[in-house]
Amino acid sequence: MAKKKGVAPRLAGALAIILGTEEIPLRLRAWDGSEAGPVNAPVIEFRSRRGLRRMLWSPNQLGLSRAYVAGDIDDNGDLFESFSVLSSVGKFAEVKAFRPPTLGERWRLLRTAIRVGAVGLPIAPPPEEMDVTKTGRLHSKKRDSAAVSHHYDVGNDFYRLVLGRSMVYSCAVWEDENTGLDAAQEAKLDLVCRKLGLKEGMRVLDVGCGWGSFALHAAQNYGVDVVGITLSKEQAALARKRAADVGLSDRIEIRVQDYRDISDGPFDAISSIGMAEHVGKEQIGNYAAKLNSLLRPGGRLLNHAISWNAGEMPPDPDSFIPRYVFPDGEMLSLTVMLGALESAGLEVLDVEALRRHYGLTLRAWVHNLEENWDEAVRLTSEGRARVWRLYMASSALGFERGLNGVNQILVQRPGGEEPPLRRNF
Repeated sequence: MAKKKGVAPRLAGALAIILGTEEIPLRLRAWDGSEAGPVNAPVIEFRSRRGLRRMLWSPNQLGLSRAYVAGDIDDNGDLFESFSVLSSVGKFAEVKAFRPPTLGERWRLLRTAIRVGAVGLPIAPPPEEMDVTKTGRLHSKKRDSAAVSHHYDVGNDFYRLVLGRSMVYSCAVWEDENTGLDAAQEAKLDLVCRKLGLKEGMRVLDVGCGWGSFALHAAQNYGVDVVGITLSKEQAALARKRAADVGLSDRIEIRVQDYRDISDGPFDAISSIGMAEHVGKEQIGNYAAKLNSLLRPGGRLLNHAISWNAGEMPPDPDSFIPRYVFPDGEMLSLTVMLGALESAGLEVLDVEALRRHYGLTLRAWVHNLEENWDEAVRLTSEGRARVWRLYMASSALGFERGLNGVNQILVQRPGGEEPPLRRNF
């Protein structure tokens, strides 16, 4: 067995401290060409000393994420494999916020940094990072608007590459693994329409309408009038264009509007697909009450939202997702979401869990991104493309491990017609 030489063995020790494990099940390749770790394990490459310096100043998930987004560290082509290994060890396996290193561990990190020439002042975070706390009070309208813009206003053409023809940015519904992304998204949109019991002439509200895909499907196939709302100006512009292109501008109205400002109810039905994650636990009761107030008696609401399945965990504002992907986003448990809807006076008609479907959806999005990598970088930045690749790959594994779920909850405002005795969708 060859004797360990070069920088890589020292990096392995430093990364083990940050991950909270004795040994890392990865093979590290350092900037000097040295390697360390199991020979057949997934390879992580440290391209420069900057990666270790970032982790020295932020010895947690955020430091690792910054190094990846900046390109200071990289996987060897299969991020799913690397993350699958990482998720089984140390602090990743604990499914909670990283425990900060002890004083002794910090000293060992500093000594390693000194020995490999990585000591220096903090490096500015990649420009794709956002500290949303600088934009106002939590879940104020101004701050929510800034958070949504950070995530969604990165270019419609970029999203088209990732999402495909359907332009749907939420979990699809797959008949099986070979269904195909576009067909699975169309199946999801139609399932929502059937659950809502849409009929010609109904007036429908689509909360968090995205690029208008649900509004288009519902208006074209069920003859309804749709009001779609979003806080993203780029989404709204494309949604209006898509409606105009198929001659449905008179049936589909797209607004840049906060759901709290809607005052022209009632609606016969409301869809909320992938929007409630932006509301937050403190506001979820008000969200449910507001949507209830906008429904006519007997009207239905379909709430499609990601859930956190791994027990109570306070959101960590200094981790990857809040800083790079969904500022102020918060995944609530199914119990909390159901409780909020029932407390608002809504009757639960149906709950459907789609956890496995989201793993398939995310893997399809990652495939689209990787297949169109150069164009994605051209449309945004290499850092932004890296953010999306990291977030979607890690999220796919989270759904596959059961840490996250996604649920469609169908509720009805009391009064009006009674629901059927059995499901009719």
